[in-house]
Amino acid sequence: MTSRRSTVALSLRKDSPPFKRVLVANRGEIALRIMRACRDLGSETVAVFSAADADALHVSAADSAVAIGPAPAAESYLRVDRILDAARVADADAIHPGYGFLSERPELARECAAAGITFVGPSPETLASLGDKIAARSAAARAGVPTVPGTPGPLHLEGAGADTALQAAADSVGLPILIKAAAGGGGRGMRRVDSMADLLEAAKAASREAAASFGDGSVYLERLVEGARHVEVQLLGDGQGNVVALGERVCSVQRRHQKLVEEAPAPGLSTAQRVALHALAVRVAETVGLRNAATAEFLMTPAGEFWFLEVNARLQVEHGVTEMVTGLDLVHEQLWIAAGKPLSDNVRAAADVAAEPARHAIEARISAEDPARDFTPVPGRLGRWQQPAGPGVRVDSGVGPGSVVSPYYDPLLAKVMAVGTDRASAVGHLREALYELTVTGLQTTLPFHLWLLTEPAFTSAEGLATDLVEKLWRPEGLTANAADRAAQAALKSTYAAFAGPGGELQPMPGSTWWRRGVEEGTRGAT
Repeated sequence: MTSRRSTVALSLRKDSPPFKRVLVANRGEIALRIMRACRDLGSETVAVFSAADADALHVSAADSAVAIGPAPAAESYLRVDRILDAARVADADAIHPGYGFLSERPELARECAAAGITFVGPSPETLASLGDKIAARSAAARAGVPTVPGTPGPLHLEGAGADTALQAAADSVGLPILIKAAAGGGGRGMRRVDSMADLLEAAKAASREAAASFGDGSVYLERLVEGARHVEVQLLGDGQGNVVALGERVCSVQRRHQKLVEEAPAPGLSTAQRVALHALAVRVAETVGLRNAATAEFLMTPAGEFWFLEVNARLQVEHGVTEMVTGLDLVHEQLWIAAGKPLSDNVRAAADVAAEPARHAIEARISAEDPARDFTPVPGRLGRWQQPAGPGVRVDSGVGPGSVVSPYYDPLLAKVMAVGTDRASAVGHLREALYELTVTGLQTTLPFHLWLLTEPAFTSAEGLATDLVEKLWRPEGLTANAADRAAQAALKSTYAAFAGPGGELQPMPGSTWWRRGVEEGTRGAT
């Protein structure tokens, strides 16, 4: 174990800290986010790191750090035994899993209980009921909540008759179909199928990806609902019979079934629709006795129906936009609930007005991906990295100048968030924040986000469906590499004829791209 520093923090409640020392079983921006919340409450922090992350920011930010293995996640961040060994070495009395990795694995929660270490998350029983998407669909059915049509159990992809059984299952669901991993999330282990001829190979490919990402290759079928919105409800439960909804988010802007932009509340819903949606989510959570944080995800059909998809029984990547709307710190609340406290008065007050939110917040996930090449990850080393700031702006990041973006993990660099009194002001604040974001050395998704924030289908909220990117994103003209100065110069020249007042560059005729120029790799030149 490597000792880093001593924590000196003032608890935000009069109580003693919820835990003396919290091990954060994650990396990147979410590890840093959790560590800040722990310091706020007076708890010391322990980082874990693989060989690829020895110099990562989350390691130096913690009070102490423990190495847990080689770079591949299956040999480090996904090893329950190594996480528990690290907690014992560091004398941690709690483990916060963040999101992804082991966050929804009942095995970690069970091993924590056996070792006398508090798991900051739902109980093993709840994780078994909700963390697995197939089990979550069963729980929703028991609660009388409508689900997206699909198979009731995992698919059998090997052995005699597997192909025939798979086709029969697909016939019962109907094309087009999504093959989905039972465990995990983030779009991994998911494939779209439009033809029965592609079914078996797509299912096997999804299963292989799920096994590599989550250690579980189970997959199932679900009907693909065209033109739907992806809407999710933030939940908190204290395990003492109290479960509340803290509002909803819309996460419809996606590529490869992974979210690019999230906002709260969902645009266009009436108060009555919000009340009804929140009630459905709470009903599912109450069925399994939710303790701690979870998010119930739904598809909203073009006809306005809500169909249950799954529950992410952990903190979501996009939790920050809910915090900006409600004024809560969800990680603080997670820690206090894990320490045995009931839902706080602040949580109850926020739940009381969740159906009539007074603010709007929006988040852009900035990743090291090339949006001109189907958002292909681009590992490497960052050059300059300067984050935006200002009133109503929040940035949760896990990188800095010179940081290495590893090919072993998700390429998320930062979540840039903004809040306003309404959607239009929040979108405007986010657009200005992204103009200020300076990044060189690697291709990022910044040009896509700057395009999106001026795209009428998005700004009007009329095109907020899961197929928005597929239908509208046309990246022709994007420079392939932010560090390629020659390409930047050529791009400036191309747009020079369309410069507006003050030298601002306008969209090219026939294109719907960014409105501002390229300045030495800044303002969208990535």
